[in-house]
Amino acid sequence: MAVAVDMLERVAFAALAEDLGDGDVTTEATVDADATGGADLVVKEPGVVCGLAVAEAVFRAVDPELRFERLVEEGASVAAGTAVARVAGPERAILTGERTALNFLARLSGIATLTRRYVDAVDGTGAAILDTRKTTPGLRALEKHAVATGGGRNHRFGLDDGVLVKDNHLRAAGSVESAVERLRAATPLPIEVECDTLEQVSEALAAGAEAILLDNMIPDQLRAAVALARGRARLEASGGVTLENVRDVAETGVDEISVGALTHSARSLDVSLELT
Repeated sequence: MAVAVDMLERVAFAALAEDLGDGDVTTEATVDADATGGADLVVKEPGVVCGLAVAEAVFRAVDPELRFERLVEEGASVAAGTAVARVAGPERAILTGERTALNFLARLSGIATLTRRYVDAVDGTGAAILDTRKTTPGLRALEKHAVATGGGRNHRFGLDDGVLVKDNHLRAAGSVESAVERLRAATPLPIEVECDTLEQVSEALAAGAEAILLDNMIPDQLRAAVALARGRARLEASGGVTLENVRDVAETGVDEISVGALTHSARSLDVSLELT
């Protein structure tokens, strides 16, 4: 998914305000005001690069005179030691923006890298890897962009662009049938129902749900749900999915596998800035 320029600018300014406060005391004391130079942003371990646009937005927010050059494409798989971007201009501005730019680049590259591992693990099965809403508040657009950059697919962005009836909704509505009926009267959006038993799967199919989230089911249950649905609804497996078992899940025949860990547990990639 593309990230709007105004959103990049908002998060860049907010993050800089948090880091900069009343000023960069160290840089202003140690770097001459008229000093200029350049620096490379270097990925220190293999991974998928993501976040170049927001890194550039950070540096330009510090000083519009800074020049930012991308040395690789967004989504590129790179080896350890690869310089992925270069920034040039006033050295004070470069060093003031360094940590904020690196934080974004490292975080988003980590998400893209982990997503690519999941996508590679299910290659050839036909199953898609999805993200969830388990994102960092305020950074959802960036983190979902990172998932897409890694080859995953974005689930609903928020509560207004997709329907997912979860267990608490079912308790409140009283039944799968009642929940689906009420949603049909309220929205034209396709309806997805979370089910943790095959009995619930049958109820959701009978109610006409377009999609079913199979929650924390073991492979045998997933295969049974696939046989039960016979293509009448899109099936999404979720819960307890790891790199070690994701292919087993995919080979049950489900259409999609959602993985909250893509955004809530991805380790940031090791990225540094080196003055040249």
